Amino acid sequence: MKTYYFDHAATTPLHPDVAKAMLEIMQGPGGNSSSMHAYGRAAKQQLNRSRDSVSAALGCKPAELLFTSGGTESDNAALTGAARAQRKRGKTHIITSAGEHHAVLHTCEWLAKEEGFNVTVLPIDSNGRTSPELVQAAMTPETGLISIMHGNNEIGTLQPVEEIGQIAKASGAIFHVDAVQTLGWIRYRLSELPVDLMSFSAHKINGPQGVGALYVANGTPLEAIQHGGSQERKRRAGTENIAGIAGFAAAVDICVNELKNKQLFMDKLRKRWIEMLQTHVDVPIVINGSERQYLPHIVNISFIGIDTETMLMNLDMEGIAAASGSACTSGALERSHVLRAMDLPQEQIQSAVRFSFGLGNTLEELEDAAQKVGTLVRRIRNNY
Repeated sequence: MKTYYFDHAATTPLHPDVAKAMLEIMQGPGGNSSSMHAYGRAAKQQLNRSRDSVSAALGCKPAELLFTSGGTESDNAALTGAARAQRKRGKTHIITSAGEHHAVLHTCEWLAKEEGFNVTVLPIDSNGRTSPELVQAAMTPETGLISIMHGNNEIGTLQPVEEIGQIAKASGAIFHVDAVQTLGWIRYRLSELPVDLMSFSAHKINGPQGVGALYVANGTPLEAIQHGGSQERKRRAGTENIAGIAGFAAAVDICVNELKNKQLFMDKLRKRWIEMLQTHVDVPIVINGSERQYLPHIVNISFIGIDTETMLMNLDMEGIAAASGSACTSGALERSHVLRAMDLPQEQIQSAVRFSFGLGNTLEELEDAAQKVGTLVRRIRNNY
């Protein structure tokens, strides 16, 4: 059976050049970058080259880039580390939004419950956007940390991070941005953005799973939450994953070189997918999210009258991989907290499916898959 992978927002296939870069290191003699002998120095050199490469692509200094195990660790390290540092300055108020990834929301909940921080969770509008005006209105003299994602992982909506960053900067609050979904789709010059902390993940850009990064702008107070050795300038203990980090660097390099063409092609795929579904599917479909401010590779569609779980099961039987929302919770098939926060009608929330495109997808396979979706929708309706 022919298969179709339309779940790149969950994870992406490893790029062949990334695999090659990693394999060279994995088949080598090995070496701990903290060791003083030749093997350790070689590992350290590779680590430095990777850090230099990624930081240059992101427009920041190498010393401002901290390697982690992925987006979740980066979010946790940023929020917990910054919150604790700001508490020493008398600032115990945190602002975030209802549309954030659970790596942010659950961390904020934990900080409120276990460490006594005051957390304000702002609403999002029907497009999934966070209003800078609401951020401004929520500010207090005790506000020490604001965390707003750049691009939503479920609906693709882009957030006004520059405007929110200016609000944070004016008040002296630390501004954290979860950029896990936007890396590879947005060209960053971090030194020019009003952002103090930014989280990234390799496996969203055709890099390896289990590797990520956290940008920490010079002068940003941040307490380490992982203790042991003095790796990563004493901010993240633990032996660095040299092969994974090298793969991350290779993936970032590919993203920088292919960004413009990839943006245009994925936006073409996204628009064509919507057009073809409107042609082949005989139930009303609704696009969830912003019509103008969106990531080009993500589209969230409600098939009105078709339950999400039923739709996903039938898609899977046809070899089409899609999702109900965040990959971190889709195993439980929970209704999307993002769509609920957008205050959409229940018929949209209960019938929403996320499709996300990337490396390997073509117009031809989308046309084939759209016909299959049309057929299975008719089959589902006939069985009701």
